[in-house]
Amino acid sequence: MRVVIMTAGSRGDVAPYTGLGAGLARSGHEVTLATHGLFEPLAAGSGVRFHPTPVDPHAVSHSDRGRGLHASTTGLGKLLRAASMARSAAEEMTDSLVQAARGADVVLAAGAVAPLGRAIAEGLHLPSLGLFLQPQHPTSEFGAPMLGGRSLGTLGNHLGGRAVISAVDRVFTQAMHRLRTRHGMALRSPSASRRAHERAHWPVLHGFSERVVPRPGDWRPGLDIAGYWWPHDTRTLPGEVEEFLAAGPPPVFVGLGSATVPDPGHLSAEIVRALRAAGLRGIVQQGWAGLTAHSGDDVITVGDVPHALLFPRTAAVVHHAGAGTTAAVLRAGVPTIPVPVQFDGGFWAARLVALETAPCAVPLRRLTAGTLAPALRRATGEPRHRDRARKLARGLAGEDGVAPVLAALDRLTP
Repeated sequence: MRVVIMTAGSRGDVAPYTGLGAGLARSGHEVTLATHGLFEPLAAGSGVRFHPTPVDPHAVSHSDRGRGLHASTTGLGKLLRAASMARSAAEEMTDSLVQAARGADVVLAAGAVAPLGRAIAEGLHLPSLGLFLQPQHPTSEFGAPMLGGRSLGTLGNHLGGRAVISAVDRVFTQAMHRLRTRHGMALRSPSASRRAHERAHWPVLHGFSERVVPRPGDWRPGLDIAGYWWPHDTRTLPGEVEEFLAAGPPPVFVGLGSATVPDPGHLSAEIVRALRAAGLRGIVQQGWAGLTAHSGDDVITVGDVPHALLFPRTAAVVHHAGAGTTAAVLRAGVPTIPVPVQFDGGFWAARLVALETAPCAVPLRRLTAGTLAPALRRATGEPRHRDRARKLARGLAGEDGVAPVLAALDRLTP
């Protein structure tokens, strides 16, 4: 089959689909990944074709509107600001996504673009299914991940989940209008389309493990958990990182991925002070936050490095608790300290603490040397966190997240 995978967002919203796409390609499918042109190098050598779409998420996150997300102190406030930013991006990507889908037999839509991908598939009379990295459907069992995941009680959790779905529908209103006017597609409104697909049990596979997030008992049929989709990555560690690893005991990795921060210089200094107060060496990743630490015997600053190779060789990982980095830490089997910044970070941070692979979370707004240093001591000094992490990693290693997607593709076609 000719398969197109559509996604959008940060690196963590794209990288898992390179591994999934590679697995589908090995099984004989012709796979195209359609996403921001910035991420084309991620698909290199995977056997997955790449279709670039507009919008530079790095530029968006560093724009005044992107940095304005830090002005919101609530999950709902951040979500509404992000939804406003996403409307124009969704419309800008629409034509390119239609072009990618015209040569496909089936559309696989990531959660970030699910309403749009589903509508394009419907307009072109193609089958489709969802590939989500977070649990987005409402449930009474936990708080809406995109609102931070804090439980609001049985009713509150469900209502919060519905509020998120409604906000996402509004993101794609202009994009749907573009599909009707520019591409001649007869489509319903985003909310009407979603309700129809929910009634028809539109299939959605989730790229995480039930060992990490058990399937909610109140989810409808068709919402299934596949297991993790590990990114395709054939890079090696830079020489300076290998030299640093060999020069002393395992260091702590600190990185905030695609998250931005209000004051990178101040935060970097607090991180270095925390590492030294805890008596630990550190590898600080610059990332989109722009963290920097003056390199020396006990700390170095690095750019983008392969997590799958580095994380297993660390004493612990401090990270922003995005879905992709959380998966990489769990795969590595090392203790962790989540530093949730926004959106689903709070949800994944809470899961890591509940699984006891993390002693606690240190939200970005509370991160100082005084809060991070004791958390580092606990993560690296209390054996149960490493023991729990290793046990969980062994379980994840036995799972195959690609197989359920292959089976779902078989069910989509006669």
